[in-house]
Amino acid sequence: MISPNPSSGVEFVKDGHVARVTLDNPKALNAITPQMDDALFAAWNDINADPDVWVAILSAAGEKAFCAGADVSGGTDRDGRMALGGGLTGVGGPLLSLRKPLIAAVQGYAVGGGCELAMCADIIVAADNAQFGIPETKVGIIGEAGIMHRAIRQLPHHVALAMVLTGERLPAAKAEQYGLVNEVVPYTGLAATADEWAAKITAGSPLAVQAAKDAALSRLGWPLEVALATRYEPIEAYASSKDRLEGRAAFAEKRKPQWEGR
Repeated sequence: MISPNPSSGVEFVKDGHVARVTLDNPKALNAITPQMDDALFAAWNDINADPDVWVAILSAAGEKAFCAGADVSGGTDRDGRMALGGGLTGVGGPLLSLRKPLIAAVQGYAVGGGCELAMCADIIVAADNAQFGIPETKVGIIGEAGIMHRAIRQLPHHVALAMVLTGERLPAAKAEQYGLVNEVVPYTGLAATADEWAAKITAGSPLAVQAAKDAALSRLGWPLEVALATRYEPIEAYASSKDRLEGRAAFAEKRKPQWEGR
């Protein structure tokens, strides 16, 4: 399925169990316009609602940039929802949690809101030309600072603060060294590498994968004893699913499981 509005600057395609969301505004370094933001919001909600989508890949057109943040050509004041400051939903809107695993395939510049958008992913694969940056203080534009909160949680303390305070960019190799990126590959292999990660994820039960993501992230930041004492609804629901029975049967019969995601 292809997005009914390709002029939005976002291409949305469902390819089997993989949803492919592509930022397609390369002349503006894939900076997010209001139209792109609306298209992203619609895509994330569609992915959440479709049981046949098991994983999503977020990528961008062109070699030069993954995303340069918000398109500020019309000024920096924005009304409504932006898919930036809150990550997948943004400033002024409720924080949207994507229940399905999200892989970001990042090349070139991923700065400001573009860096935050990448940080919303569960897996990040980067081209060797990728550069992650938080330029807000350097250029004198500071909003609700969603990127600051994510950076200090996903990077070593002093590395994150150095990026925040100086605006200097983090190259792909360093990002991998600090654990922000899972894998660095040549740009020509970026799409294939993202597909390989998607194949690894879809090899597991989609319901189990989604339940595991929910459990890992929903109590992140809570004390360990609280996380251990929590009952997780997706895990409990999985206990009575067809996939759980199929997993047991496949193990006993020494064959590959045939997941239904239901």
